[in-house]
Amino acid sequence: MIPLRDKLSSRNIPVITLVLVSLNILIFFWDHQWRLNSANIVFADLTMRPNRVIESLSGAPDKFALVTVFTSMFMHGNAVHLLGNLIFLLVFGPGIEQTIGAWRFSLYYFGWGIVATAVQIFVNPISNTPTLGASGAIGGVLGTYFLLFPTSVIELLIFPFVFRPIPIVAWKLLGFWFLFQVFVPQEGVANWAHVGGFLAGMLTVLAMGGRDKIIKTPDAIHE
Repeated sequence: MIPLRDKLSSRNIPVITLVLVSLNILIFFWDHQWRLNSANIVFADLTMRPNRVIESLSGAPDKFALVTVFTSMFMHGNAVHLLGNLIFLLVFGPGIEQTIGAWRFSLYYFGWGIVATAVQIFVNPISNTPTLGASGAIGGVLGTYFLLFPTSVIELLIFPFVFRPIPIVAWKLLGFWFLFQVFVPQEGVANWAHVGGFLAGMLTVLAMGGRDKIIKTPDAIHE
């Protein structure tokens, strides 16, 4: 499933969303030595490994593993991984950024990523497998969108089965995405990070006073 765009009418350029997209692209190519098909080499030590984070939190003198909780959010294993994440960020990020404000969006984005990482570590604390990608933080974007704009229409491409965009309401698409993460774990995918980020996004809406209060702000986008 490839979301193409939503039908929300944004008046402003989503600066933070575009900055995040640009940073992810830049770091990906830098890490992969400016080639699409190479392994991540330059920043390989900046991926997050759950067991090392636990060791740092447990009193180990080397605290560098804690830094990887942040650095791993901007790293991707391959071009498909990067492209998939950035498509979702570009489709769902702008509406959230304008509705809650750019500075809040940037802070919450990192907060969602931290929660996503924490959930992944909690599920498998002894893992030494490198974990990387923006999908946990983007899961927070999706969870926020799910509560703020549940009836927004998303144009979706179901490749390779359907070659024409089909409309679907956001709650159905994002609800399916969430349930897929929970019930269809995939080898090599940090599904629980996705789940944690999504729930963190939903909790953010509730903590801000709920959908009705948020969308009544002057700069908020309306469906």
